[in-house]
Amino acid sequence: MNQSDALRALRCTATGEELSPEPTRTGRSEAGAPLDPVYDYDDVDWTLPAVADARSMWAFSELLPFESGVSAGEGGTPLVDAPALADELGVDSLLVKDEGRNPTGTVHDRGLSLAVSAATAADAELVAHASPGNSGQSGAAYAGRAGVRSYAFVPSRAPFPNKAMTNVHGGEMRVAGGRYPDALEALHSQLQSEWFTLQEFDTPVRHEGYKTLAYEIAGACERPDAVFVPASTGEVVYGVAKGFRDLVELGLVDDVPRIVAAQPGGCAPMATAFESGRPVETWTHPDTIVGELEIPDPAGGDLAVDAVDETGGQVVTVDDDAILASAVAAAQAAALEVGAAGGAAVAAADALAEEFADDATLVVVNTESGVKSADILRSHLMSQGI
Repeated sequence: MNQSDALRALRCTATGEELSPEPTRTGRSEAGAPLDPVYDYDDVDWTLPAVADARSMWAFSELLPFESGVSAGEGGTPLVDAPALADELGVDSLLVKDEGRNPTGTVHDRGLSLAVSAATAADAELVAHASPGNSGQSGAAYAGRAGVRSYAFVPSRAPFPNKAMTNVHGGEMRVAGGRYPDALEALHSQLQSEWFTLQEFDTPVRHEGYKTLAYEIAGACERPDAVFVPASTGEVVYGVAKGFRDLVELGLVDDVPRIVAAQPGGCAPMATAFESGRPVETWTHPDTIVGELEIPDPAGGDLAVDAVDETGGQVVTVDDDAILASAVAAAQAAALEVGAAGGAAVAAADALAEEFADDATLVVVNTESGVKSADILRSHLMSQGI
């Protein structure tokens, strides 16, 4: 598995120091910060029509760490027009980037495809990471495709479909009582030196997969006025912003659209940091029904907050009822299976709609298929007597 010719270095996100371009490397820099791949853009010759024609994440391999990798057809997801939702928000166009169409129904297939590719290139025999649910299932699927053993550490509250399909894909699972931090602690307590980590920002390649969202969005509608992204660990937010910066460097778009990260009000460490201007601090009492977004100490929190700020965007909070109502509204108005996490992006767009002109084009990223959280969405309807 060959690394990309354009990959120039791994840069420390704290100091800017550039290290050798080793995409199989794991761990952080000496400053304790995540490492970020850097590329030579002179080696990349893209046109916007060619970007628009891409049908797979791997069509963009020149700006990924590897020329090819462990793939199940991730990427190339549709950007679906939702005119009824646009009318409700009072904007010209609302487009849903539907990541539920990926192989395991989640945006994380993009990141885990790359992370497992790195593990394969390193001749790893076992991969492991902690997950609130979706990325655990995704990691098991890609590890299975690569013929590598995998461990997913998930909290007991992880949705049943994630747990079931992790095993169905051949992955081994450790269920930790409680919430995501408990799963992360269980991983660290059992982590062995020969295990290859798939954890976000412990591998420098996973977040690179999410750049391709930006490429595909730009190929479909050039430059939207804003892109709304569920925040979670910060990796998708950071990746999307980086992808648009790549396109600016290549001269394919003039500037980066406003990026808006969405968090539930019951677990909002990034929103608090954005408002206060201080670094992200651990949220001491997380309380949201959306498990994928209940990340009290996001590994990419500061990177995501800074990336959002650079675009003139913001980090907003929406309450659980608005999140679930928005997911249901999108499902009913656009024939899309929007998951609870994706509902946060729709709810954030609704909350900020008045800030945009009536000719604005907004993109919301649905990070998961609705079947991932069908029980939560159905319970929301039942609570309303439906």
